[in-house]
Amino acid sequence: MSIRLYVDETLPLGRRFSLPEGPARHLAAVLRARPGDQVSLFDGRGHEVLAQVLEVGRRQVDVEIVSEYSPTPESPLVVHLGQAISKGDRMDYAIQKAVELGVASVTPLYTERGDVRLKGDRADKKLTHWQNVAISACEQCGRATVPAIHPPMALPQWLAERDDPLRLVLHPGQPGWQEQQASPARVALLIGPEGGLSADEVSASLHHDFIPLGLGPRILRTETAPVVALTLLQSRYGDLLP
Repeated sequence: MSIRLYVDETLPLGRRFSLPEGPARHLAAVLRARPGDQVSLFDGRGHEVLAQVLEVGRRQVDVEIVSEYSPTPESPLVVHLGQAISKGDRMDYAIQKAVELGVASVTPLYTERGDVRLKGDRADKKLTHWQNVAISACEQCGRATVPAIHPPMALPQWLAERDDPLRLVLHPGQPGWQEQQASPARVALLIGPEGGLSADEVSASLHHDFIPLGLGPRILRTETAPVVALTLLQSRYGDLLP
């Protein structure tokens, strides 16, 4: 289906219901849906259905679920991205592209050289915004499972919690990709801020069994690095076609 919408609802066959306000407004005002149109709905937990539009109002759209079908499968490689928080659209871009490339979860990180600190309501609003970025990316790319965007945390805490079989930290000037003995089921990927991780932070990641990885002679921006690294990971261990 060309039209896909996320709805935080149970989606059993034959159910009739009114879409939540956000999806309803988008379907009616932006996509100009009419009774009889069909739309794909997914619940963010891997369940996807085909629904038919019954009625369209200014603020309400009623649909009926007419069939179920198998959504696009998730990547067999479970990647947890630790992404240093960056300003403005750069963080949105990093999350959006990571979702398109099959990331399983993202934790925004506070680092020594990062210049963003979030507290209170601002932190809550930003987390909701990032989760919506992930939802929109899923609507576009065909995923029916929305990756978790975890609350921001300090890098040392995130490092201490990692138990993934393969742990990688991007660091300029380091050797390039080294094939692993076996294909890992889970990977932790650490991306630093625009100014890079500090020497102490790199040392801390190595202490927690992270492997330093370089991506060539050019210094990539913090929002570009996850795109390149996730492409490498998915092409070797995941579902990205060569």
